[in-house]
Order: sequence, then structure tokens, then C-alpha cells
Amino acid sequence: MTPDKYTISETFVSVGDGHNLYIHDWGNKSAKKPIIFLHGGPGSFCQDKHKGIFNPENQRVIFFDQRGSGKSTPYGELSNNTTDELVEDINKITDHLKIDKFILQGGSWGSCLAFAYAIAHPQRVIGIVLAGIYTCSQSENDWLNNGGFKSFYPDAWDEYLARTPQEHRDNPTAYHMSQIASENEDARKLSAYAYSCLEASLMKLDDRFTPDDYETFDPAGSIIEMTYIANNGFMPDRFIIENAHKIIAPVWLVQGRYDIVCPPVTAYELSSEIPNCKLILTTSGHKAEHESWNLIRTILGEITEDK
Repeated sequence: MTPDKYTISETFVSVGDGHNLYIHDWGNKSAKKPIIFLHGGPGSFCQDKHKGIFNPENQRVIFFDQRGSGKSTPYGELSNNTTDELVEDINKITDHLKIDKFILQGGSWGSCLAFAYAIAHPQRVIGIVLAGIYTCSQSENDWLNNGGFKSFYPDAWDEYLARTPQEHRDNPTAYHMSQIASENEDARKLSAYAYSCLEASLMKLDDRFTPDDYETFDPAGSIIEMTYIANNGFMPDRFIIENAHKIIAPVWLVQGRYDIVCPPVTAYELSSEIPNCKLILTTSGHKAEHESWNLIRTILGEITEDK
């Protein structure tokens, strides 16, 4: 992220196992209800555009790049990189900053990590505001990996198959997942690129998707994501849904009705499992920069207001 006039500090926090996480503390340091922002992926990173969700005049937001991602080091590292470790990283970061209780905000994989944290440490969370709801269950991953979306995006599936060797087109994702563990750097990059293009093509609500240039494509983030997906987020299947009743903070789920990457059925099911939860369906897809962000800004403005 780029420092600006609202940046309180930039630092790195050692969380053990050789991992050092980039932290961008931003906004109003006197805010009584700090917000922890959880980026997607896993394997993505915090970006300047994410600041647009928040009001730095009266909100304090802690942005950090998760293990192996963004500015955190070692970049692209897969060892000691699991959901349980990311959950405990949130504790290490907030303890370092002397923050006791906080709000969680994120989307896509960030929503999954928020749920995992709130289940493990419910007493530290005072509110949760999420978009693009995802829990890394087998059925969710099968929807993407096995082409459950084909009726809506047959072209995206065909392009995915075209990036898969002919002899593996009956199960393309199994092939690409196997290749990311290969010692062959070219094989890893080819499969990471194929999966990245598939996912990115499903995030659009129109036909303006343009694949990244392969020559400059960085596979590190996609390899982290694919490793997590291949392991169902390093959690038992349906772990979050079956433990959602342990979340005690109020929860707002802002879900795009036309989200092809993370279909709304998951948000709908979770809304009945979490004790204090409000589900808001919007006419958007997976990317939340438009209608969903406006709702998130409004919700955050209300729950961070000093009363």
C-alpha cells in the first residue's frame, strides 16, 4: 500500500516460522473501534483501492498482507502457511498494536478467514462486515473446480480446457492442482495461469475480461490460493458452517446475488446459523467495488459511530 496523510505507521511484525508480515496502520488512531481488514486470495494482498471502503477521519483500519503475500516475507512461502496460522497472526498483530477488541472486515477468502477467527476467538470480535461470502467447503470448491458455473459461463470453461493438456481435460483442476507442486517452474506457472484466468473471468458481469500477459504473470499468489483450495482451507469440510453458532458478534453479510465465484447459497445458509446475522443481497457479482462497497461503508459508519 502507498503511505498517505492518514497513514499512522508502516511496519513489519514477526509472527514466527520465519514469516514477517507487512502492516499498514491507517486512519484515526483515536478511533474506539479499530477495524482489521482481511484481503482475499489467499495469496492476494492489500491495495490502495481498499482504503475506499473506509472513512479515515473517524475510523482506524489495520491492513496487513497475509503470509507469503504482498510485501510480507518470505514472498510466496507455502510452509507454515495455513488457516490456523493466519488466525493466530491476527492475534499477534493486534497484540503488537495493543488492540484488544476490533471489527473484522473482508471479502471472499477474507470472509472465510474472518469466520475462522471469530469462531476461534469470539470474545475479541465486536462486529463483522463481509462481502463475497466463502467458507472453503468442498461443495463451494467443487462449484468452481468442476465447472458448476458452466451454464452461465461456458466460454470461460472452454478457455480453461484450452489451457489444459488434452489428456487431462476430463478433470482439468485435478491436473492443475497437481502441477503447482511440481519441481518444474514452467509447469507451475502454466497451471497457476490457467486457474487464475478461470477465476478472473468469472468475476466480471460483462465481457471485458482481458487475461494477464503470460510473460509478466507472477504465479506466486495463485499457487498459494490453489494450495489452500486443494486442502479445503486446511479445515474439515463445512467446518465454518457447522461452527458458525459460536460467533457472538453481530454479523452483516453483503452478498452479490450474481456472484458466480462465491454463489449466494453459502451466505444464505450461514445467515441462519450465525446467532446475530443480517444478510443483504445486492445486484452485483463477486467484485464488491460498487453497490456492495456503498452498503459496507454505510454499515461500518453506523457501527463505528461513537455512542
